[in-house]
Amino acid sequence: MMAQKTVLIVYAHHSAGSFNAAVRDVAVEELARQGCRVIVSDLYGMNFKASATEEDITGGMKNPELFQYGEETMHAWMEGRLTDDIITEQRKVQEADLIIFQFPLYWFSFPAIMKGWIDRVLAKGFAFSLEKMYNNGIFKDKKAILSFTTGATQTMLRPDGINGDINVVLWPLQLPVILSLFPPSERNSALLWISGPRSSDILESSSLSPHRAHRNAQKVAGPAQRTVGRKAFDLCPM
Repeated sequence: MMAQKTVLIVYAHHSAGSFNAAVRDVAVEELARQGCRVIVSDLYGMNFKASATEEDITGGMKNPELFQYGEETMHAWMEGRLTDDIITEQRKVQEADLIIFQFPLYWFSFPAIMKGWIDRVLAKGFAFSLEKMYNNGIFKDKKAILSFTTGATQTMLRPDGINGDINVVLWPLQLPVILSLFPPSERNSALLWISGPRSSDILESSSLSPHRAHRNAQKVAGPAQRTVGRKAFDLCPM
């Protein structure tokens, strides 16, 4: 029997009644059914600090006259001087075989709290270096998935759509996370799954109660996410 695999879901949505929450719950259910150990970092629930500042480092700075976040946090990571919230999340990343980023697309990007998690947790030295990126990356044997809602219909995200080609929109999201840190390969392919037009905004603006909205969202999310779980996650012993 294969060793149990670990999945980390980095989740960023402030409403328990959202479509994103439903997708998260169905993913947890499906992955657990497959035998995975699932960890969820609920960033809003944790009140995770989004801003990358000097406060992320304990002790003195290497160069107090010119603060450079990347260099200072690299030295702090090497010396065990990062703050506890960052160290806790880094341990989760180290344990994970698969990392799922679950979020709504805000202004064609990550929500600020998730971008802050990426900036602070995936620190230089810990997650990458100039020598260790892309196919030679530190996490090249891990998988990563971007799973998100767009708040738009498919036609709006086509090359001739009002929002432009989704592949162009996604490039700034895929490059730093999927391609540079968790690069796809023949053995370890990254998957991008975009949830349909029933986004959290549509659900939460309806007349449904949060409980009913979440239940309805689970009905929508369930089949699609379970298909992803069976075909793409493919990590856990049945």
